[in-house]
Amino acid sequence: MDKPVKTLDVLIIGAGPAGLTAAIYASKFKLSTLVLEDEIVGGQIKEAYTIENWPGFLNISGNDFVEKLVEQATGSGAVIDEFDSIISLKLTDTKKTIETASAVYNPKAVIIAAGSKRRELPVPEEKKFHGNGIHYCELCDGHIYNNKEIAVVGGGNSALLAVKFMTKYANKITIIQQFGYFQAEKKVQDEVLSNPIVNVLWDSEVRHAVGEKKLESLIIENVKTKKTAKLQVDGVFVFIGLAPRTDMYKNYISIDKYGYIVAGENTQTNVKGVFAAGDVRSKLFRQLTTAASDGTVSALMAEKFINSNGG
Repeated sequence: MDKPVKTLDVLIIGAGPAGLTAAIYASKFKLSTLVLEDEIVGGQIKEAYTIENWPGFLNISGNDFVEKLVEQATGSGAVIDEFDSIISLKLTDTKKTIETASAVYNPKAVIIAAGSKRRELPVPEEKKFHGNGIHYCELCDGHIYNNKEIAVVGGGNSALLAVKFMTKYANKITIIQQFGYFQAEKKVQDEVLSNPIVNVLWDSEVRHAVGEKKLESLIIENVKTKKTAKLQVDGVFVFIGLAPRTDMYKNYISIDKYGYIVAGENTQTNVKGVFAAGDVRSKLFRQLTTAASDGTVSALMAEKFINSNGG
């Protein structure tokens, strides 16, 4: 059976904060707007235990924050299509075609806000223990380690907020940080380091995960002394950064050596009518507020592009 072919004004790839903000603006401009999301609406921020850096809220959970964005976007007229993966696409100055499992779309403008995915723990045993000792979501899997000993890899906000959350379950938490300092906000650092069940292995990286049927220990190397040691743990939670989800666009869109889409503050890519917003865009800072800013600008630019080409 042939798939339906649909024409619309703006197609947004990704339903994280950047994509949903773009949807709010585009739909308020009375542009027919579709948001495609191949996973769960909300992206990485949905997993956040608490958000404390969004203007107007002292704190709000990631889930509640996403629900408000979705309500605002759909209330403005945007359509969100969850769990619909892109099979193929073609992006040129004159025509944009995106095929999903359910339809073929010919939008006038495209906003790429596909976000990022967590970088996996770089050890040979990652696949063996993935979900069975090696984890990437404390909200999803933290309860498994009630009264257990765990490790957390990383030193940014995500890692330390995960530690803060996991103190309600674990009886001992070891932070494995490759540098001699944390990159997290000072307030979060102070809260974590003042907890007696938390200790830190500075200048250290995980080299191997050890165990038979489940994870039993980690082999840790001090990157300065090159000495290795075994750390007994029941589980490890990994927060070592994010990788942009941009592979499918490289045949059409300029991408830098780190995998990010090349686009300036106006979010315009090298293809006319195609814009990049949020974590996929090459830029200095990646914060929740900058993602929303990108979403705003990309929608404004899309509206300008469509109107300049006859609507």
